[in-house]
Amino acid sequence: MSVATKPNPLMSGDTASENDLAAIKRLGEARLRLKQEIAKVIVGQEHIVDDLLTALFARGHCLMIGVPGLAKTLMVRTIAQAIDLSFNRIQFTPDLMPSDITGTEIIEEDRSSGTRNFRFVRGPVFANILLADEINRTPPKTQAALLQAMQELQVTVSGQTYDLPRPFFVLATQNPIEQEGTYPLPEAQLDRFMFDIRIGYPKPQEELAIAKSTTADVQVTINKVLTDAEILQLQQIVRRLPISDHVGMYAVNLARASRPDDEIAPAYTKEFVNWGAGTRAVQYLVLGAKARAAIAGEYNVTTAHVKAVAPLVLRHRIMTNFHAEAEGITPDKVVKHLLETVQEPTASDYQ
Repeated sequence: MSVATKPNPLMSGDTASENDLAAIKRLGEARLRLKQEIAKVIVGQEHIVDDLLTALFARGHCLMIGVPGLAKTLMVRTIAQAIDLSFNRIQFTPDLMPSDITGTEIIEEDRSSGTRNFRFVRGPVFANILLADEINRTPPKTQAALLQAMQELQVTVSGQTYDLPRPFFVLATQNPIEQEGTYPLPEAQLDRFMFDIRIGYPKPQEELAIAKSTTADVQVTINKVLTDAEILQLQQIVRRLPISDHVGMYAVNLARASRPDDEIAPAYTKEFVNWGAGTRAVQYLVLGAKARAAIAGEYNVTTAHVKAVAPLVLRHRIMTNFHAEAEGITPDKVVKHLLETVQEPTASDYQ
């Protein structure tokens, strides 16, 4: 059940609030235009586009898991074109070094004076949208090169810190069917990703449309919908959206119920879960719910918005045990059980 929040401070009528309301309305309209532009290139996968936009406007990063050939790179590149952002792609390999991501210092000689100085050459991480393709194919040392960038929006090279462009959005992909020669991401790094998005095969009619459109000699023009300045403004407005304590507590209880040692954890969690979601999951549930409401042009954040992002936020933060593996219980099944059992606030809670 979805219950509206308490009266929204954005509805107070002052100029700043009216501007925020107008911006949220524009965001809802921009989302529709963005999906129209992306649909020129990408057939179907509308819910994936919504998930990516939710993370972008919440200032989060995404892990995207799907078999090769599902247009993950094309989708991200198209989004970058439609919102006028710079885009870089890194193909992660076992021999990739941290400096291949962040950049390196080179010696440069001044021909007039003959003096030599170090000059920093920026790596591909200096982009608004960074696609880290097959991130689990590179060793942990190189994977960790992204940690500071994702968390602090900075990189440090030779003791010098450099700010990354704003907005900054990392989307990392993994191939679920090839495990040989891969390095699974440590839990600490997995926790840096706001969403874990799973991409499946398209429907038969969508697959037919893909085959027809990609084998025709047609040039598609992607129109710009938003600028980087507008995105930064909308990211701030998303964070200003208020939520009621009851909706916030629902997010808290979802995370608590995933922890087998917590007093409110159901028997299902105690039986099948080894490690549950931490406090960062609660933050991302709330931020994701705010962004989900905003991209729909809505002002009130409800438990329905929390439930919509819960699988994306929780599935990679729940570690199941050997018993769960033997029974075929996946983290997604645990999340589904939590959404069915954790009680939502009722109308009387808002009285």
